[in-house]
Amino acid sequence: MGSNPHAPAPSEIPSELPTPATPPGREALAAILARPDRAVVALDFDGTLADIVPDPDQARAHPGAVDALVALAPKVASIAVITGRPAGVAVRYGGFAGVRGLDHLVVLGHYGAERWDAVSGTVHAPAPHPGVAAVRAELPGVLDRFDSWHGTWIEEKGQALAVHTRRAADPSAAFEALREPLGELAARHGLIVEPGRLVLELRPPGMDKGVALAQYVREMDAESVLYAGDDLGDLAAYAAVEKLRTEGPDGIPGLLVCSGSAEVPDLAERADLLLNGPKGVVDFLSVLAQHL
Repeated sequence: MGSNPHAPAPSEIPSELPTPATPPGREALAAILARPDRAVVALDFDGTLADIVPDPDQARAHPGAVDALVALAPKVASIAVITGRPAGVAVRYGGFAGVRGLDHLVVLGHYGAERWDAVSGTVHAPAPHPGVAAVRAELPGVLDRFDSWHGTWIEEKGQALAVHTRRAADPSAAFEALREPLGELAARHGLIVEPGRLVLELRPPGMDKGVALAQYVREMDAESVLYAGDDLGDLAAYAAVEKLRTEGPDGIPGLLVCSGSAEVPDLAERADLLLNGPKGVVDFLSVLAQHL
């Protein structure tokens, strides 16, 4: 497959690696540069590799993302895209399937419950949780009981359901008004609610991005890890990296990257490195590949 015609020209990509603002971040970047073949690079999809758009079905990987991953993947132990989307959807929207050079890529969908790897090109997924079908039947009626439902809409995610409020007249008010009733609905059917950027996802418990990331780092026997995200759901992955740093006699160095978002200051405050959205992430990955 050829390069992306919409990718930035080499002259448009910075040549210098940005310096993390924290000592743990600088230590982790040094470890990745020293032993890239033992490093896992993990990335959220929406808001990190793809720009946030009003309709999630229109989300696509940022121009240059696939080229950056192709440049980076052969030099590291693995690249893992960890997302709340179904794995197959993230693969399709990312344009990852059939790309030469992405053999070291995996997509962990539904917070790690599903897995796609580039080598086999197949998705492995568990049976759907029975609570999802029950919530699917009741959710429209629950939304109808609230004035704030106007402009909200339900995204079908197979093994989960998401209620988006970004199109409501007052998105933040609708989000807050629906948190409690959707939490009660989820609890009645054995599900949990995962809040995001103006979205409430009802999904089975037991997996989150932190669990998925920690398991994958151990599976790969990685000596360092980078995680980049932009949303509330990425806080669990941040916590996992912070815990990995303290495990064993020396810990596993971890670099926390925030794909800049004013909507989620909690993430930015804990990050070692702030980047300017998906474009900044793509540029950073491109430069990192050049330095390895």
